[in-house]
Amino acid sequence: MPEIEPIPLRSLTTLRVGATPARMIDARTQDELVAALRDVWADGGPWFVLGGGSNLLPGDEAFPGTVIRILTSGFEVVPGAPAGSVRLRVQAGQNWDELVAWTVAQGLSGIEAMSGIPGTAGAAPIQNVGAYGQEIVQTLVEVELIDEETGEVSTVPASELGLGPRTSVLKQHYGSTAERSAVVLSLTLDLVHVGHGPRPIEDARLRSALGLSTDDAVSVQWIRDTVITTRRGKGMVLDDPDPDTHSAGSFFNNPIVDEHVARTLPAECPRWPMTPQLDTVAVIPLSAYEGFVPPRPPQETLVKVSAAWLIEHSGLGKGFHLPRSRASLSTKHTLALTNRGGATAGEIAELARFVQSRVAAEYGIVLQPEPVLVGVEL
Repeated sequence: MPEIEPIPLRSLTTLRVGATPARMIDARTQDELVAALRDVWADGGPWFVLGGGSNLLPGDEAFPGTVIRILTSGFEVVPGAPAGSVRLRVQAGQNWDELVAWTVAQGLSGIEAMSGIPGTAGAAPIQNVGAYGQEIVQTLVEVELIDEETGEVSTVPASELGLGPRTSVLKQHYGSTAERSAVVLSLTLDLVHVGHGPRPIEDARLRSALGLSTDDAVSVQWIRDTVITTRRGKGMVLDDPDPDTHSAGSFFNNPIVDEHVARTLPAECPRWPMTPQLDTVAVIPLSAYEGFVPPRPPQETLVKVSAAWLIEHSGLGKGFHLPRSRASLSTKHTLALTNRGGATAGEIAELARFVQSRVAAEYGIVLQPEPVLVGVEL
């Protein structure tokens, strides 16, 4: 088994925090990954897997168990795609943005708006990764998993993963455990072959996110370039000299609230309805018709609201930091918590708690962290 001398997690995470774990294993092939997981599970000690380290906040105390680094990589075209599409099977450790770049170069559409997202492909289905109107649920066919309970490898259709806004049955949300304890070994995507020329964008969400009209025609390369430029302007593209990129990306999820809660927020707070208002048809048997149509029961709509807006309008602007802390909000985007140089996990967590308390006091909404927290409490 490829066990290595443990590396400090601060060297392996984009937040640049985390102590050296007790044990570390590098898995460079799928067989090595499966064998390592089965061995660790058989021992019964604490463990977690590490991909690109871009969605992880590990603690300042040494993790007492095993960290398994998923270093598998590569992807291949496989049969089964619908007409006009290409089906790709992608290893969990494959660098995500390198995959996106390759698909754009091939004239494939489906993940180009997720350009510039750091990390590995295996994380994409766990939290239904998305950006600028695209989500992995739109292209994901299936995943190959190994379950902790049985140690068995199986292929699971995307429809059984409970994919929702930044969630799935595989996602370990803060304060809870995943519905299904399993590790992604590979994922399969269906991408549409659109070529390299400009074309109208049919998806209204993608048009809106990119500021396009129904008549605008753009190429997949234009979308990738525009998204990367936009993300770079927000400090969301990794750049070693820029401390605004020493983050876990968006630290808090955009909260999803009931419609009546959303109505209590200022009108200028950005929001997006999550539940469609369906114009349902009422069928009343003639034998039961009494001369009138009863009113329909009200349909409660869930609304996603902007966490960045809530933070900024709670009085915490770009670059905010606590006294003597080396952690701060990004100077480019209030949703990112950044390490300005030498910050500890404790300092990042302290800032996160302060942000949560200010937003809760101002708007009655408790923001939930998006990264996985290991050995850290908020």
